[in-house]
Amino acid sequence: IYNAPFNMAFAQKQACSGMRASSSVPGSMAQRSAARALGRAAPRAARPTSKVAVPRAQAVSVPDAKQIITSIEYDAPAPVSNDEINRTVLGIILGGGAGSRLYPLTKKRAKPAVPLGANYRLIDIPVSNCINSSITKIYTLTQFNSASLNRHLSQAYNSTVGGYNTRGFVEVLAASQSPVSKSWFQGTADAVRQYMWLFDEAVRDGVEDFLILSGDHLYRMDYRDFVKKHKESNADITIAALPCVEKQASSFGLMKIDNQGQVIEFAEKPKGDALKAMQVDTTVLGVDPTVAKMKPYIASMGIYVMKAEALKDLLMTRLPDANDFGNEVIPGAREAGMKVQTFAFQGYWEDIGTIESFYNSNLALCDPKTAQFSFYDKKAPIYTMSRFLPPSKVLDASVSNSIIGDGCVIKSGSKVSGSVIGIRSLIGHDCKIEKALIMGSDYYETVEECEFVPGCLPMGVGDNSIVRGAIIDKNARIGENCQIINKDGVKEANHEEAGYVIKDGIIVIIKDAVIPSGTII
Repeated sequence: IYNAPFNMAFAQKQACSGMRASSSVPGSMAQRSAARALGRAAPRAARPTSKVAVPRAQAVSVPDAKQIITSIEYDAPAPVSNDEINRTVLGIILGGGAGSRLYPLTKKRAKPAVPLGANYRLIDIPVSNCINSSITKIYTLTQFNSASLNRHLSQAYNSTVGGYNTRGFVEVLAASQSPVSKSWFQGTADAVRQYMWLFDEAVRDGVEDFLILSGDHLYRMDYRDFVKKHKESNADITIAALPCVEKQASSFGLMKIDNQGQVIEFAEKPKGDALKAMQVDTTVLGVDPTVAKMKPYIASMGIYVMKAEALKDLLMTRLPDANDFGNEVIPGAREAGMKVQTFAFQGYWEDIGTIESFYNSNLALCDPKTAQFSFYDKKAPIYTMSRFLPPSKVLDASVSNSIIGDGCVIKSGSKVSGSVIGIRSLIGHDCKIEKALIMGSDYYETVEECEFVPGCLPMGVGDNSIVRGAIIDKNARIGENCQIINKDGVKEANHEEAGYVIKDGIIVIIKDAVIPSGTII
């Protein structure tokens, strides 16, 4: 019914006569449609509900439009259109700080710019989710090494997210000093606070809610459902929550909710009795009863929808010294009497902010029997920069349960298994690549460029080399007859001067590193 067009005469008649739908709810959809038709801004008020007692649209008699409107009963939330979400929601992606948990992958790049799944970067996940959810106004906040992130976003998205009638952008906001603030970002909340002057401009353009996202999660989510839940419940803040089992729960910040899904208590990584006390009935969030029994805890995903005016009030007035959303702002909002709601997300979600989780999440993509995430989904694809690279070549080599990115060359005699091979990778003759993440190269190297490197060692993996259980960052040069296998089983080691670091037992070859021929790690 709400999608049926109203003609100008009916809109004017409705506005002038003060006609109301049967429940007399102010700010109803019919009133707002009439106001728009008359060129006035429709007020945002309590949303109508859509229990409709009329035939389907094709059977409705258009001349009796008044009867259609008055037959609606207002006791279920009205749908929120894609156009409204596009107009009223601003995406803010938190790029994180120095990325120490992902170091050395963050040594020369911002955390959201770290390569992922052969062809992508971490930032492609939240940006693609936004675009697929009709959210095309997106800022990414970052403080360190933002050059490659800025280049990727500008080349991948800015020419496509906007249109003639819609304003769309994906932009990086780097930390900077100003007359108001002389310090760098002190945390996630402080980063948003320092750019509140810019977000105020978006509010003046019609933005009503801020969608706060993280730049180091792997998941696919339709934010439209999330935003609709937020708007329909009239919450000040809505938190995306992940139902989880007891074994997982102690690793997260947990929430306790009432029978309306409203947060009444927070606990940060509780143990023992404190953990047991955080059990909730997740069926109130729409979780299947069987799943709810198996997963009686809900963990915060660090993803929020917030009313613009509520967030500004919290950051600028009530909590001017709060620096972190999860530990300070969200609990502070509840204590201030704001309505903090939860939204259950029941799909695959993984925090890949550490070397171990990043490595495991990438390799998990390789096995079709166990993979829980796929970059391909016809209805919700993951986008990235178009590089126009040639197809990869596998020259009399063996590849099993692996992902091969664009523009790679794997030479004869090599065996690749359970690995992710990134764009423009060169793997020499008779190599063994097992459970490895090779990120590839930023460019194809010419002979002239190679001559600047001692011994003209090319980027990639040299002949007869073995790489097992390791991460090879971009543009790394591994010579012939090398063994990158962690032969001594070392858990932690820092040998940056030699071009590698070991974290959680995983060898990480640093970007642009040169590993001489014959090296054994």
